[in-house]
Amino acid sequence: MKKILIALAAATSALTTGAALAQSVDGSSPWMVRVRAAHLASDNGGPAGDAGVSVNNKWMPEVDVSYFFTPNIAAELILTYPQKHTVRLGGDSIGSLKHLPPTLLAQYHFTNFGAFKPYVGAGVNYTRFSNVDILGGTVSVSKNSWGPALQVGFDYALSKNWSLNFDVKKVYIETNVGAGIGKFKVDPVLVSLGVGYRF
Repeated sequence: MKKILIALAAATSALTTGAALAQSVDGSSPWMVRVRAAHLASDNGGPAGDAGVSVNNKWMPEVDVSYFFTPNIAAELILTYPQKHTVRLGGDSIGSLKHLPPTLLAQYHFTNFGAFKPYVGAGVNYTRFSNVDILGGTVSVSKNSWGPALQVGFDYALSKNWSLNFDVKKVYIETNVGAGIGKFKVDPVLVSLGVGYRF
């Protein structure tokens, strides 16, 4: 336990030093906030998807907070509020549910293209399903989903603080649908547009 605590303290010190270096190199804060409009397109896969179960695609608001440990390395937490989806079977509505999908990503930012700042990321998604009302409550779904998330995007600097953002993510989300329907893979692609502010 003592060795683990020492290792954690050393890692924290290194990250703090890296963040201070990032700030001193370009004079900016390590914190960045983006507000985006994201279009979610569900894969509607798995045995349940093959049987005709689907959820609707939709636009949704997205807020993310990024922390730059160095000019190139950052962590990003992506948030929204619970999103309601219509559940269909063979095109006919059979109910609805909500999902809350916070995602945490580690990113590498390329810094040698001037105002154009592309990045790639990878991390983990946790999704919580709630307010499930399918076929009058006779069909349930598993409440929790963990899965990987992949990301590619870019910021385009408008000024020292403001930037435009374009972002694409592939997030792996699945749940088990009751009544013998089987596994349903949402596995959405999210395409986002927005603005960012670097403090």
